[in-house]
Amino acid sequence: MKNKPTYLQIYEKIKNDIINGVYLYREKLPSKRVLADNSGVSVITVEHAYNLLFDEGYIEPKERSGYFVVYKESDFSGTAEPNHDIVSEKRKPKHTDSLFPYSVFAKATRKVLSERQEELLVKSPNLGCAELRGAISSYLLKNYGINVNTNQIIIGSGAEYLYGLIVLLLGNDKTFALEDPCYEKISRVYKSHNVNCEFLKLGQNGIKTSELKNSKATVLHITPFNSYPSGITATASKRKEYIKWAKERNGYIIEDNYDGELTVSKKNEETVFSLSKNNVIYLNTFSKTIAPSIRAGYIVLPENLVQVYQEKLGFYSCTVPVLEQYVLAELISGGDFVRHINRVRRKRRKVN
Repeated sequence: MKNKPTYLQIYEKIKNDIINGVYLYREKLPSKRVLADNSGVSVITVEHAYNLLFDEGYIEPKERSGYFVVYKESDFSGTAEPNHDIVSEKRKPKHTDSLFPYSVFAKATRKVLSERQEELLVKSPNLGCAELRGAISSYLLKNYGINVNTNQIIIGSGAEYLYGLIVLLLGNDKTFALEDPCYEKISRVYKSHNVNCEFLKLGQNGIKTSELKNSKATVLHITPFNSYPSGITATASKRKEYIKWAKERNGYIIEDNYDGELTVSKKNEETVFSLSKNNVIYLNTFSKTIAPSIRAGYIVLPENLVQVYQEKLGFYSCTVPVLEQYVLAELISGGDFVRHINRVRRKRRKVN
């Protein structure tokens, strides 16, 4: 805790107080100035912490009145939502500034070609190269607080391929629930594997509670941050509601975090995976954070599915070229990947 920036310490303290009921639903938080004086920090530091809590749906500001708690335990079985549908109009991506610097990518590639040499000619382990899985494991721990072993990480050539692996793992006899609207290719991939799909309408906070309750599905595919094409981000209460839904049905959540790293917030978005050890399969790719031409991604399995995967699908060869895996590992381990993400986020904060 001592190594964390002060605003993050304040954020985590208030967040825990809200979750544990120290601050109740609709209760007003201390003013920024009062909290700053009591904590011995600047008002700007407190403002950073409050902004993070607002971004994640724990509090909301009211003009000339201060900040109020909008998180409540009862939301786990029903998040308050406006009673109207989201307009399902397709929108062009808002940002085109996330391409990775070519010079940095080329430098990493040259280093790998120079240092790895014969290693590049050796077949990849079926789960993916240990170097890349190790780099991803460290990255998730440092940036998201997700602590997983490398044997929980599976490398694959892009989201579509990984969706298919998940179907083979869980079985196509299950009903999969998807956000409505959702990225069209998600449903097309599942249907190509003969999966029965339900479509659950989104409200302002995420999938509507009534839709979740009436669903017959046992697998829920969500994009909790900046869902495409609606742009909806699930609130903290809604994310916990998803977990409750999965536990009650002994089901699974597929968390598709395709755009979560490029938030304008100074803190990474809270993942659903970090809230449950047994019910969430985490999925991400490098198409948004590096370049669309990088057909590489990964899934993180909960521990209870690792052995199941090995028995059912462990014979599947990794579909990402070894050179590409080593370059990605170099970019992540060397810090260039995180530096690029931080540059993009700073740029977007200025625009916003």
